[in-house]
Amino acid sequence: MSRSTRTRWRLALGASAFLLAATVLPAPAHAEDVTDYAITVDPGTPGARIGRTMYGVFFEDINRAADGGLYAELVQNRSFEYSTADSKSYTPLTAWTVGGTARVVDDSGRLDDRNRDYLSLDAGSSVTNSGYNTGIAVAQGAKYDFSVWARAETGTALAVTLQDAEGALASARQVAVKGGWAQYRATFTATRTSTAGRLTVASSGAAALDMVSLFPRDTYKHEPNGLRKDLAERVAALHPGFVRFPGGCLVNTGSMQDYSEASGWQRKRSYQWKDTVGPVERRATNANFWGYNQSYGLGYYEYFRFAEDIGAMPLPVVPALVTGCGQNKAVDDDALLKRHIQDTLDLIQFANGPVTSAWGRKRAEMGHPKPFHLTHIEVGNEENLPNEFFARFKQFRAAIQAEYPYMTVISNSGPDDAGSTFDTAWQLNRDAKVDMVDEHYYNSPQWFLQNNDRYDSYDRGGPKVFLGEYASWGNAFKNGLAEAAYMTGLERNADVVELASYAPLFANEDYVQWSPDMVWFNNHASWGSANYEVQKLFMNNVGDRVVPSTATGTPSLQAPIAGAVGLSTWNTSAAYDDVKVNSADGTGLLDDDFSGDASKWTHTGSGSWSVQDGQYVQSSDTAENTMVSAGDTSWHDYDLRVKATKKSGKEGFLVAFGVKDTGNYYWWNLGGWNNTTSAVEQAVDGGKSTLISKPGTIETGRTYDVDIKVRGRRVSLYLDGEEWGSFTDDKPAEPFRQVVTADKRTGDLIVKVVNAQASAARTAIDLGGAKVAPKARVTTLAAAPDAVNTETTNPVAPVRSTFEGVADRFTYTFPANSVTFLRIRKR
Repeated sequence: MSRSTRTRWRLALGASAFLLAATVLPAPAHAEDVTDYAITVDPGTPGARIGRTMYGVFFEDINRAADGGLYAELVQNRSFEYSTADSKSYTPLTAWTVGGTARVVDDSGRLDDRNRDYLSLDAGSSVTNSGYNTGIAVAQGAKYDFSVWARAETGTALAVTLQDAEGALASARQVAVKGGWAQYRATFTATRTSTAGRLTVASSGAAALDMVSLFPRDTYKHEPNGLRKDLAERVAALHPGFVRFPGGCLVNTGSMQDYSEASGWQRKRSYQWKDTVGPVERRATNANFWGYNQSYGLGYYEYFRFAEDIGAMPLPVVPALVTGCGQNKAVDDDALLKRHIQDTLDLIQFANGPVTSAWGRKRAEMGHPKPFHLTHIEVGNEENLPNEFFARFKQFRAAIQAEYPYMTVISNSGPDDAGSTFDTAWQLNRDAKVDMVDEHYYNSPQWFLQNNDRYDSYDRGGPKVFLGEYASWGNAFKNGLAEAAYMTGLERNADVVELASYAPLFANEDYVQWSPDMVWFNNHASWGSANYEVQKLFMNNVGDRVVPSTATGTPSLQAPIAGAVGLSTWNTSAAYDDVKVNSADGTGLLDDDFSGDASKWTHTGSGSWSVQDGQYVQSSDTAENTMVSAGDTSWHDYDLRVKATKKSGKEGFLVAFGVKDTGNYYWWNLGGWNNTTSAVEQAVDGGKSTLISKPGTIETGRTYDVDIKVRGRRVSLYLDGEEWGSFTDDKPAEPFRQVVTADKRTGDLIVKVVNAQASAARTAIDLGGAKVAPKARVTTLAAAPDAVNTETTNPVAPVRSTFEGVADRFTYTFPANSVTFLRIRKR
């Protein structure tokens, strides 16, 4: 995306004040596009305290965030442990090319019982590793440390080379191997830059190899087994208050058994911390829930060190023995539960225990005799079975607080922002007086604009809220604007919301399972998204106390819900019949019994639709969002009736209304989420939010009568003649939001304003009699709503300037589509 044109922007301040810009801001499209607002600040009334750790980050190994990402190892599948358990496409030689004869062996000759596979390389043979993305990236003049574990019954020489298609990238190295397993090392200095390098190990005689590794010397903080410097520095630049780790779905999916002979070397396990510490060559491997392998080279020790290095509080998450993320099973094994509880106690000892304790000694042996000062721990993640989860959570909490009474033990409220699971979980948490509850939700930008007041009504007495995962659906600036607007509400409610972290943190652009993400990267570069720039602005300007303030709203007139109607499926084949749409006065708008063709319908989604035996049938049970629509986008105040029958597949069916286009509609999702839940979702610019949901399933072969009544902005839904539910979508998506905080360290008032609309916001600001300096330091993010940061362009970037003319009362015009922070020094 091309960088937006920058120009100087004059601001209204009475008749004479103006902006002295160090750099320049985009001008509004039309000078007359201005809306008037007022902000009133009350500096005499103490507001909520804001904790140092309010904003943090959530690191989960998704999108290759660890191996091929933050973990600086350049060799992929270094230990030949890839398996079909990780991905159907994997073999033990994935990412390797063999020259001559080589085979992966799993026998008693292995390096370690927990490192099951090794490579047997015949004399005169070689293996070449392709790294990640386009290859192994090296920079001219930089040093790279090679190591390998090897054994050879008779002396043999390993020739190690680093090259790309154009030739050598460094001088070759020779390693002499003789005897049993031992580690051998060499160092390369790159003679030129390449992003397509290959590492080759050739043997003159027969040899066994394992843990073939290449690390850049210049890792973050120059740690061995270290972290990729540019990615770690992007996190450090946020100055996060905490780092949540390791999940996420990695924690509450898969087997809860350990990695041992007794479990049959179970390869699809939940993330268990003891697998990830100790010498890397002895760490277990595991399938990653997101469809690849986890080497655990980046494990709990490295996580604790990273949190310490960036001045963040560590916040680990341990499994509660109730799976989620679509698996949704409670493990009923008391001995296994007790083992996991003990593992959690051992984790706290590993973090905090003296070197005389068993796990404190292990920490010291790894290089860190001082404790990591762990104070918070979370049990479980997004469990969809709240009662089963909470029964186990209470046992964890009791054991932790008995031995470590200073620990804050965090529970959760399931995977959504509302609904029966959320309500049940919150009631259980309240009744048990839990310290803190983790909420997760991913919604449309409109939802975030509409729900700035979400925490205004929460009980100030607790439990406190940890907003552990949230994002709007997208990495454009309009998403960042919506999240920024929402964050003003989080800060205003800092006495309720004590911790908050955007998620996910990282995405390797060639291995994406989830989007949006905060930081994007490939094998040689990284860039912050628009969302990253918003988070960075907030995290670096938190303050320590809220200063009460109010603002006027945006004049608006909400029109009724309007749009065409639609039919869809998701991983399901379904048949539809007798579609009728009548206006509120009974006038017929659409009547289709499919006795002829389907010419009234437009297919905009995936799947395969056809008329069969007087029904409109979508026949694929693997296609997602197979939408067809009919009617006029101006339709409003109507009744939609349809007969729907599930034929096969994983879910139920989807009946849409208020359809504007492929990214803007409502639909009643009956039998969604693997046929466990029915809900009404609203899509805005492609991002969906849930408006109402209930548990429910759809039977295969049964015909259901679906009736949706749209009146103004109120919708009533009937299933087989009985009212299923109703809602009124009348919350304004307020584009103008603000919060004011005080920074005791600097003496600043920080006025934070989000203007998420196409017109500038001319704002009268009343500081309530506060005595202030006449000059403010200004940081502004302003760009087109659809602007997206990429490797080569950065249209969403902070612009720093000064504003002269601050007084007890002054006027400031906030640019269209902007986030602006004014730091005003108090006298």
